[in-house]
Amino acid sequence: VQLQASGGGWVQPGGSVRVSCAASGLTFSSYRMGWFRQAPGKEREFVSSISKSGISTYYTDSVNGRFTISRDNARNTVYLQMNSLKPEDTAVYYCAATVTGIRAGPMAPGVMDYWGKGTQVTVSS
Repeated sequence: VQLQASGGGWVQPGGSVRVSCAASGLTFSSYRMGWFRQAPGKEREFVSSISKSGISTYYTDSVNGRFTISRDNARNTVYLQMNSLKPEDTAVYYCAATVTGIRAGPMAPGVMDYWGKGTQVTVSS
């Protein structure tokens, strides 16, 4: 199983970036997907999740209204569109997959079955 995240980079405050995560080696539509992030010196934190079908989504409070998660099961890819970025959004962003559960909701890192290697997003002027 491989989860390959891409699309990160440097962006100015208030800007936007979309990160993607391409999955292989698993039946993608059988997994709920989540995005997590980890800033230097901090623990990995949950950002957003999406149900297996893509109908249900969930966001942590700090990104709700600014970030949008989506998935394309035909392309085995999950996306995170990040708008109105703030310096505190700077982190390595990881995608992860879990076969448990149905609807989107908060996810703990310990329940995820597979992880990608992460992509850096830096928000700075």
